[in-house]
Amino acid sequence: MSTTLKFGRTAKTNSEQQFHPLVKKRVQAYFNDNNLSKHANAAMVFKTFFFMGGAVLLYSLILWGGFGLWAMLGLAALLGMFQAFIGFNISHDGMHGAYSPKNWVNRLVGSSFYLIGANVEVWKVTHNNVHHMYTNIAGHDEDIEIAPGLIRLSHHDQLKPVMRYQHIYAFFLYCFASLTWVFRKDYVKFFKEKIGQYDNRRNSWQPAFNLFFFKAVYYVLFIGLPLWLLPITWWQFIIGFLVMHFAEGVVLGLVFQLAHVVEGTDFPLPNDDGNMEALWAVHQMHTTANFARKSYLANFLCGGLNFQIEHHLFPKICHIHYRAISDIVKQTAEECGVPYIENKTFWGALVSHQRCLKSFGRDALMARRVGYMAAPAQ
Repeated sequence: MSTTLKFGRTAKTNSEQQFHPLVKKRVQAYFNDNNLSKHANAAMVFKTFFFMGGAVLLYSLILWGGFGLWAMLGLAALLGMFQAFIGFNISHDGMHGAYSPKNWVNRLVGSSFYLIGANVEVWKVTHNNVHHMYTNIAGHDEDIEIAPGLIRLSHHDQLKPVMRYQHIYAFFLYCFASLTWVFRKDYVKFFKEKIGQYDNRRNSWQPAFNLFFFKAVYYVLFIGLPLWLLPITWWQFIIGFLVMHFAEGVVLGLVFQLAHVVEGTDFPLPNDDGNMEALWAVHQMHTTANFARKSYLANFLCGGLNFQIEHHLFPKICHIHYRAISDIVKQTAEECGVPYIENKTFWGALVSHQRCLKSFGRDALMARRVGYMAAPAQ
């Protein structure tokens, strides 16, 4: 789908029309009344040092190699998880310009993304420019195009017989999320002329240099040095490398999917004129979900991605503030008759996601089969 999309200017009701300006006004008042910055605070700085320091410590312990093989595998899995947490808690805020009012600080913090094997420029296009604007719109939001032909994440995707089992095997495929990111996804996305409807062509050599240079740095750090320094065989290294990426990938895959592919979220398509009928902010409320909003552990680990509603409405606000403003957003949504979709716990969101996978796969195939059987003979 290459149609240029525009969101509606007039809501179905006056209360929907008032939602976005009202919630922005109330959130701004919260920061003004409490004399708070929208950017990082001491707690956010602590999280930065905790996750970056933890990753450096785990990496150093692995290269030291003074442990048994099973302990080394455990360290590799933890390192993979910490890399995901760095992406959630540090890189993400920096790349959105939410960490600091100073651009150079955001660029520095965002560059931590390179150290976990991902590319900043590709992320800013696919996530900041495309996903945040065209959330859950098939043919535009490529975040809902995971393993095409194997995983169906909306009722607009092609339906295949193998998908009757996707609610079982999808979680295994999520394990490959970071592995494909490091070796394939960034290269493919970088050289596409268009991502959704976004013009992805570049007029400078710098982004291409960054892509290949920082990928090379990652390969040296996580492939070259371990093979050189550790007293292990090549196949033992491969097992450890895969365990690290599988741990990272399943964390990435689950957290991202629980925000947009759960029960209650919509996957709207443009109308006959090629435009979206809903206002942009109202569209976000129909396509985005929170989970474990009251959990301190989820808030600490997920970097605000469990507050996906607040993040989509206020991407320039540091995630450390999302818990506080979530009550404001929820109350305003309820007053304006706008949905506020949330699962109370991580496990509740996980079960809801599995039900969606089952609905888009097995249930859709059964419904199609019944439809064929019920159709009159020609």
